[in-house]
Amino acid sequence: MSTTDTVQDKITKTCDGIAHLLIGKNERYGNSALEPMRVFSRADPAEGILVRLDDKLSRIKYASNEGNLLRKNDIADMMGYLVLYCVKQGWMDFDDLID
Repeated sequence: MSTTDTVQDKITKTCDGIAHLLIGKNERYGNSALEPMRVFSRADPAEGILVRLDDKLSRIKYASNEGNLLRKNDIADMMGYLVLYCVKQGWMDFDDLID
């Protein structure tokens, strides 16, 4: 990123980067978050995503207790799960939340 990028440019690049990551993982691993195989769990896909977020937060908590810093991967995973949760809920337009 150039030093002349505006904050708005950086927000756009970050969101585009997360979209690229999620699309790449979806192509590589399938639509497992929104259409799970259902081998062991029968949880609703939205509930499954929330469980994954809880698991990620737990790993972050215990890693930070051991002095490890928050990693880029941890943040990307949480952002990805939250985006997938929004997709599952049909929350793809956020204009109504702009004050």
